[in-house]
Amino acid sequence: MHKCFISRILIIHLYIGMMKMTELDETDIKVLKTLVLNARLSSRQIAQKLGISTGTVLARMKKLEETGIIKGYSAIVDHEKLGYELTVITEVTVSRGKLLELEREIAKFKNVCCVYDVTGLTDAMIIAKFKSRKDLSDFTKKLLRMPFVERTNTHLVLTTVKEDFRIV
Repeated sequence: MHKCFISRILIIHLYIGMMKMTELDETDIKVLKTLVLNARLSSRQIAQKLGISTGTVLARMKKLEETGIIKGYSAIVDHEKLGYELTVITEVTVSRGKLLELEREIAKFKNVCCVYDVTGLTDAMIIAKFKSRKDLSDFTKKLLRMPFVERTNTHLVLTTVKEDFRIV
């Protein structure tokens, strides 16, 4: 067979595979929403709740995991009850061309919950939690010592009105 023909077939298969990965039907969404609300439910409990078979639930969960829509299962933690009294949002301005490299390093810090690439006057936003002002101070100084960090602007969260990433 001609290489070009084989390449086109591979591209078509890849495209079809990508389409299948992102297409969710009503059952997929119902399973996903149920898991987001309570990931401790068994597949049997989910099946009963949704009025479908356990095998269907297991197959849908496997599909959602394989496509990366479900990245894992975890508990929702009240950080304040664990002693993390301070939440901060830190804006970071980075030297040209080093943003992704720097963000990957920042994402490794234990107190960092989120790292976002953003538009606007700054390049990245970091959400992090700390047990003390000293921990926050150490974190900020560590950020400022990192190569390619031009400046930071840290906002201390006074009250958390809502913090819930369980949207579907």
